[in-house]
Formats: sequence, structure tokens, C-alpha cells
Amino acid sequence: MNYHPDTYQALSFSAARERFLACAQRPSEFLESCLETIRQREPAVKAWVVLNEEGARAAALESDKRYQEGRPLSQIDGMPVGIKDLIETKDMPTQMGSPAYAGSFPKRDSALVRALRDAGAIILGKTVTTALGFLDPGPTTNAFDPQRTPGGSSSGSGAAVGAGMVPVAIGSQLVGSVLRPASFNANWALKPTFGGINRGERLGYSQSHIGIHAGCAQDMWATAMEIVARVGGDPGHPGLYGGLSAPPPEKPRRLAVMETEGWPRLDAASRNAFEALLEQLRGEGVEIIRRADLALLEIFEQSIATATADMLRLISWEQRWSLENLVEQYPGTLGPSLLRQLESGRGVTLETFRQDLALRDLARQRLAALATHCDALISPASCGPAPRLDATRDTPFPTGDVSFSCVSSYLGAPAVAAPLLAVQGMPLGVQFMGQPHGDEHVAAYARWAAQAVAAG
Repeated sequence: MNYHPDTYQALSFSAARERFLACAQRPSEFLESCLETIRQREPAVKAWVVLNEEGARAAALESDKRYQEGRPLSQIDGMPVGIKDLIETKDMPTQMGSPAYAGSFPKRDSALVRALRDAGAIILGKTVTTALGFLDPGPTTNAFDPQRTPGGSSSGSGAAVGAGMVPVAIGSQLVGSVLRPASFNANWALKPTFGGINRGERLGYSQSHIGIHAGCAQDMWATAMEIVARVGGDPGHPGLYGGLSAPPPEKPRRLAVMETEGWPRLDAASRNAFEALLEQLRGEGVEIIRRADLALLEIFEQSIATATADMLRLISWEQRWSLENLVEQYPGTLGPSLLRQLESGRGVTLETFRQDLALRDLARQRLAALATHCDALISPASCGPAPRLDATRDTPFPTGDVSFSCVSSYLGAPAVAAPLLAVQGMPLGVQFMGQPHGDEHVAAYARWAAQAVAAG
């Protein structure tokens, strides 16, 4: 399927909701159209681990009744949603993409799943994740080319939305697991400020975030805020700030280009597309600054120049104890990426971990120093379009290079991936990253940029 942002029609729940309110369509009819798309696309895309069609249909009928009576529970009442298979659901297994958890069925809802149900959303199924949410891939393919990776670890969530199977799917990001699949599958995606959306049982790691994949910015924001309105952020965190509806497009005054360590690996076509976008934004009156223009930006770039290795080493310490248990209890179930992480963790000392935390804190301070110099940072959301599966299979990053998408996790900063570019007939997202708790502003800038690109 040849992709171009001008012609691609993403699935929008907010548009369908207008029809529900006008009694021109029912949520149950919208659900059936999603199920039909799944029947057509799933054999190739392989985005789902399990579907709960019976439960979804029952929930849709309840939503029908609420709309008929003029009392929908929220702006996402009747929305079919996919849940990444790291996140617990009371009516479906949670197997985490790993044979160690095959058949695992905790029979409880994570906080965010409970919030979605309370808002009237329809929990349709569990989407494929890489093993334990790390780098060893599952069976999912890209929504636009089955020969390419969908990204990871939120592989199924990104591909299900890109393929039009559901308007929204929940993902999570430890390294680059929301933003990269969003870039590869033409999703809008929010990776919030650290702690912005309640992680529920996923509280183990100091960089883990819940994120939202959606077909449009309105659905992305509405889903996030309806969750937060009910269960808040992580314990001890204030949660996302902002209104329930998506912030209106807002023109940024100044954007800083964030190169990261991935800039030299960006292919010529992707770089040209990104530079053309920057030129278009300049033409709209946005000032674009580069690292050569501002000493603080150069210092910031230096602090994230080895972010991938630094954060993977930090995570390897935090993961070690759970991976040691899995090796003991379920020998032979860990893939090569997780085995490398375990071996790395065995070599990390407490002193090294403390040094890594200090480096991360320094990078966060340098981001804060940019607050008065730019409204947000802008970069590609991935290091080019989705690579072919056969080109990544034996590499350290079989779901794609993480260098652009990992930085916001490292910094705990909000980032939005917007599907603004096409390269070689494939999507390439653009990342807008801001200061912690500036999620609403970042979403507004991304929406404005999308409008400017469409108008141009």
C-alpha cells in the first residue's frame, strides 16, 4: 500500500461520535466495521494476540443505549480500543509476548483499562508486543508493507491503528516503543511526561511510560485525558494537565532541531523530506534554530549523544532481577535481546547505575535550560521509514533504530509523533518534544504543523 499523508484516510472515532450524537450511526455499527477491517487485514498484519468479540459486542450495545437516551459517559463512549499485551485485562490473558507467560490470565484490569471501561470505551482485544516489551519481535508486520517492521515494542498497537482496525490502541514506551511504531505506521501518538498516565502494574522501571496510538490528534488526546481524569498519573505524580478535548492548534514561535545520535544514520531521502518540512515551517513564520545557532542547544545535544547506550545500561540494572528469575524458572524462554540485557545487567555495579542516573539528571537539566530559548524541539520520530524485516533480523535493533525515539524517555519529557511525511511510499513521523508537563503545548504545536503542511 503506497502511503502519502494527503491521501491516507485514518480511522477517526471523533468523526464517528458526531454521527452517534446525531443518531446517524450506532457504536455497535462502528464496532462491526472495525471487526470487518480486522477480518480483512489481520491475516497479513498479525496485530492481535486475542480478540474478545463477544464482550465487545455486549459493551457496544450498552453504548448504543446510552447514546439513544442522550447520556453517553464520555467523549470516548463506544470507542473500540486495543490494549498492548503487557497491560492486564480481566477478560483476556496477559502473555507479554513471551513463552514464559503463555496462558497467564491474572483476571484483573490495570488502572488504565478500568478507566477506559468506566468511560464507556470498548476493550476489543490485546495487541502484539515484543517479548516483555523489549526488542525481540513478534509476528506483526507493518500496516503499509508486510515486508517491513511495524516497530516495537508496541508493534500490534501501532499496526492495528495504521491498518484502520481500531481508532485507538494503548502502547507503552521504555526506550522508543510508542513513537517509533507510530512513525512507521502513520499514527498520531502521545508519549507523555513521565508519570503522566497511570501505569498500573507496569511500575517497575524508571523510564516506562504509557502512550496512546490514534488515527487523529483528537482521539489521541481525548483517550489520554479520559484515562487521567479517572485514575490520574503514576502514584506520586500529578498526571497530565489540560482539558478533556484536544488543545486547538497553536503556532510555535521558535522550534529547535534535535539531531540526536541518529542524525548521521538518517538516509538522504528522509533527511531531505525533513529539511523540506522545516523550510515549509519557516515559510509560515516559525523560527528554526540549529545546534550551531545556540550554545545551550549544542551542550544539550552533547548530553544525549550516547543516550541509547546510557539508557539501555541503566535499564539493564533495573531489569536484571526479573530476568534472573525468568532464566531460573523458565529456562530457554528469553530471546537474544533480553539475554544481552541480562548479561549487561550482570556487569553493572551500583556505582555505575548511580553514575548513569547522574548523567540522565544532567541531560534533563540541559533540556530545562532550553525552555526560554524555544517552544519545543523537532526531529524525525524515527531514523527513516520502517526498515525491511530481512535487513533488521540479525541486528541489535530488529524493530528499528531507537535513537530518535528514545530521547524523550531518557528525559521524561512529553513527545508527540505526527504523521506528516512520506518517504519511498512509507510513513515517516515527525516528533515534537517539549518540557515536562508541557504535553498540551506539544500536542497543540503538532496539530498546527499538521494543518500548515496540509494547507501547503
